[in-house]
Amino acid sequence: MGTHVIKMPDIGEGIAEVELSQWHVKVGDLVVEDQVLADVMTDKAMVDIPSPVHGKVIALGGQPGEVMAVGSVLISIEVEGAGNLKESAAPAPVAAKEPPAAAKVEAVVESKPAAAAAPRPAPACQGPMVAREADERPLASPAVRKHALDLGIQLRLVRGTGPAGRVLHEDLDAYLAQGQTNASAPAAAAYAQRHDEEQIPVIGMRRKIAQRMQDATQRAAHFSYVEEIDVTAIEELRAHLNEKHGASRGKLTLLPFLVRALVVALRDFPQMNARYDDEAQVITRLGAVHVGVATQSDVGLMVPVVRHAEARSLWDSAAEISRLANAARNGKASRDELSGSTITLTSLGALGGIVSTPVLNLPEVAIVGVNKIVERPMVVKGQVVIRKMMNLSSSFDHRVVDGMDAALFIQAIRGLLEQPATLFVE
Repeated sequence: MGTHVIKMPDIGEGIAEVELSQWHVKVGDLVVEDQVLADVMTDKAMVDIPSPVHGKVIALGGQPGEVMAVGSVLISIEVEGAGNLKESAAPAPVAAKEPPAAAKVEAVVESKPAAAAAPRPAPACQGPMVAREADERPLASPAVRKHALDLGIQLRLVRGTGPAGRVLHEDLDAYLAQGQTNASAPAAAAYAQRHDEEQIPVIGMRRKIAQRMQDATQRAAHFSYVEEIDVTAIEELRAHLNEKHGASRGKLTLLPFLVRALVVALRDFPQMNARYDDEAQVITRLGAVHVGVATQSDVGLMVPVVRHAEARSLWDSAAEISRLANAARNGKASRDELSGSTITLTSLGALGGIVSTPVLNLPEVAIVGVNKIVERPMVVKGQVVIRKMMNLSSSFDHRVVDGMDAALFIQAIRGLLEQPATLFVE
C-alpha cells in the first residue's frame, strides 16, 4: 500500500489562499477517481476538488472554515501499490459546466469494471434510515436541514443517497414514506417545550456574504427611493409575446423587460452605470451594461452577471438570466460569471413584498429592487379601474449619486415600463 498526498490546487487569477468550505468525505471513507472530496471558496465562487485516484482517506488537512494556502496539504489517500511517493497537487478543480459529481463517479465505476482490485466504496444499505453517532453531522444543504426541522425529522437518522452520503429532499420523502417520523403523534406534541440549540459556523459563501454586506453598509452612504409603477400594459405585452412565441423562443418573465428598461434609461443617466473606488477616489463610468441579477441559492445570495445587456434582445436576456440562475443555484457558476457587474437588479418575485431597502453591491453605485405585482383599484381619467401595480425599491450610493438624479433615473424606468413600446424605439 502507498500514500497519495493531494495539495490545495492553484485555482488561478493570482489567488494565494482559499477557504475550505466543506468536506464530502471523512477519514476511513473509500473514494473513487473523480469523486468530489471537498468544496473550497474563492472570493465569490465555490469550487469542487475531485480525487485523482481510487483509495481510502487516511488524513484530512484542514477543518471547514479554515483558510488554506495554495500548495498546502489538503488530503492523504491510501492507494494500492507503491502509491505516489511524490506529493502532488489536486487535479484541476471541476469546471462550471462539468456534470455533477455523482454522475461522474457512476461513469468511472461503469467504465472501469476490470479494476476490481482497486478499493471501492461499500454499497449503500437499502432503506431510508441509518444510525449515526449523536454528535455526527450528516452532509446536507441548508434548505434540506430546514425542511427536516420543519418536518420534525432528526437528520442523523436519514440515509443520504447523494454524493458522499449527502441527504437530499428525496431522502426526507423516503423517510416519511417509511413511517419513521413522529407524524402521528398527538397534536399536543407541537406545543412541547424545546431546549435544543444548533451552532452553525459562518463559513464559506455565508461568510463572504456577511463580509460583503457589512463592508457595503459601512463604506457606502446608502439612500433608498421607492416608486410605484403601473405594469398593466407591459404584462399584457409579455402575455401576448409568450402566447405567440413562447413555444419557439421560450417564455418571458418580467426580468428581461426590466433589464431592457435599465439599458435604455442608462443612456441618459450614465452616472448610475458606474463603479466607485473610494480608496483611489475615482468613479469609472462604463459604456457596457453588465447587469448583476441577485439569485438565491442553497448556500446563500449570489449575483451572476448578464454581460453586455445593451446588445441582447428580450429572449437573449431571458435565456442568459435562466442559464446563470440555474448555474448559481446548482453551485456551478464560475468566478467570471459571478463578477464584473456594473449595476444590479434584485427581485424576490411573488415574495417581493411592498417595499424593500436593497444593499448596494459594491463597488457599484446603484441597485434596483423589484417588489411584487398586485392588483389595486386606481383612478384613471376619472374612472376607478383595476390595474396591476408594482413598486421599485432602489438604493444608491449618496457619495456619488445625488437624490434628484436617482429620482429622475427611476422615473425614466417607470415611463419605459408604463409605455412599453418606448423600450424598442431607437
